[in-house]
Amino acid sequence: MATEIKAPTFPESVAEGTVAAWHKKPGDSVERDELIVEIETDKVVLEVVAPEAGTLTDVMADEGDTVESEQVLGKIGEGEASGDSSKKEDAKSSGDDSAEKAEGTSDEKSSDDKKEAKKASGGGKQYEVKAPSFPESIQEGTVATWHKKVGEAVKRDEVLADIETDKVVLEVVAPADGALAEIKAEEGSQVESEAVLATFAEGAGGESGSGDDAKPAKDESSDDDGADEKVGDKILAPAARKMVAEHDLDVAKIEGTGKGGRILKEDVQKAVKAGSAKKASGGAAAPKGAAAAATAPAVEGERPEKRVPMSRLRQTIAKRLVEAQQTAAMLTTYNEVDMTAVMELRAQYKDTFLKAHDTKLGFMGFFVKAASEALKRFPDVNASIDGKDIVYHGYQDIGVAVSTPRGLVVPVLRDTDSMKIADVEKTIVDFGKRARDGKLGIDEMQGGTFTITNGGIFGSLMSTPIINPPQTAILGMHKIQERPMAVNGKVEIRPMMYLAVSYDHRMIDGKDAVQFLVTMKELLEDPARLLLDV
Repeated sequence: MATEIKAPTFPESVAEGTVAAWHKKPGDSVERDELIVEIETDKVVLEVVAPEAGTLTDVMADEGDTVESEQVLGKIGEGEASGDSSKKEDAKSSGDDSAEKAEGTSDEKSSDDKKEAKKASGGGKQYEVKAPSFPESIQEGTVATWHKKVGEAVKRDEVLADIETDKVVLEVVAPADGALAEIKAEEGSQVESEAVLATFAEGAGGESGSGDDAKPAKDESSDDDGADEKVGDKILAPAARKMVAEHDLDVAKIEGTGKGGRILKEDVQKAVKAGSAKKASGGAAAPKGAAAAATAPAVEGERPEKRVPMSRLRQTIAKRLVEAQQTAAMLTTYNEVDMTAVMELRAQYKDTFLKAHDTKLGFMGFFVKAASEALKRFPDVNASIDGKDIVYHGYQDIGVAVSTPRGLVVPVLRDTDSMKIADVEKTIVDFGKRARDGKLGIDEMQGGTFTITNGGIFGSLMSTPIINPPQTAILGMHKIQERPMAVNGKVEIRPMMYLAVSYDHRMIDGKDAVQFLVTMKELLEDPARLLLDV
């Protein structure tokens, strides 16, 4: 009896994925738990293993096909492969240029065309390198970086390009050992979900010369983002055009080393380094599209200005913040906490803690544990609003705001009530590093029940944090500052921190919000309470 091979269960926010690579073909024998196919979603490549030993008899979703959660991808049986002929009949004419599909369209191609295709691909299979399948909430992305040039040899699963979306940078990997045959979406191009970024030739690579030199001419019907452009008597490659606009250079002063004197990205980089192509006053006009791509200031006298497009992450942050203020009845309550006890505890155990857990003892671990305990006592603060329903969560998943060069992201700590302080500190350090590198997955930034943001690391003394929907509350930490305080009838200098809790008054009463913050204050001023659960 045949066993079905199914796609993994995708997160709620991910509607579909793309079949990235089959590691077996019909007729191949497989062992139980052996990797058989990879499914690419927004950020990660999910591995699908064989549910049992046998022979791959059917492939029901080809490489490049879009599949849904738990969709049947193929079958494993004991007999010989029945092939995937039914799939071929339904295959799209715009699908990959595999050898089998090429044979199926022999009437439409001349023998000369076949020879040319074979020559360009080094005799191997050709693939379409596509952008990942974006979630429904993400309309498009930006090609941030190409890590490989046309003709440069790459290994299977090596990163070819980065696609920047609202929250994360998605990696596009090589489908096989080979080389890029053509780049169709240059750096800076806007691409939609599953858009074709390039063509890839299996088994090719290792050609000498610049990748741009080896790059085939683009179709004249391609958009401006991916087409060469003539400026005066110079021809600019798309990547070169973008860099010329960024550095506000005089194209006439740049020598092109590409075919026919074509100016390549490397030529512009050389000119920037040498400083030989700076514009004189009233110099030549920048190439078309420079207004959108320019990142250098347009100087007028001594009053420089600089116009740059808003990043996708910044657009999303702006949209969500405005929505939060427009949809929630947001109110903020404040209190202050004496940090003496926590700071003394840190000073006493910081060396021992570092030696035992290989991570530093920070403040966030105490705040996360205090928040977890307070959330258990005040479940309304840990709830969320879904339409006309209130969802009470029987767990505490706390998001911790992390600042990156691209903007603020909020990865989520799961089940914080059961986490040790050392686990919290290690995870936050890991989140921070991967957030700055753009390596966080979308699933790591979804599903939180409460959020903590720390403006104090930047020197903020007091602020009003904005709720992260659909959550109903957020805690704001601030700078620790020594202030004179009345303690037992005497004035003492104490390290104090203002705390702020913004909450949705539709869900949370003022009494609960205030008592929640008072509970956090008490737990932090006497950390033994966290250990004794009192």
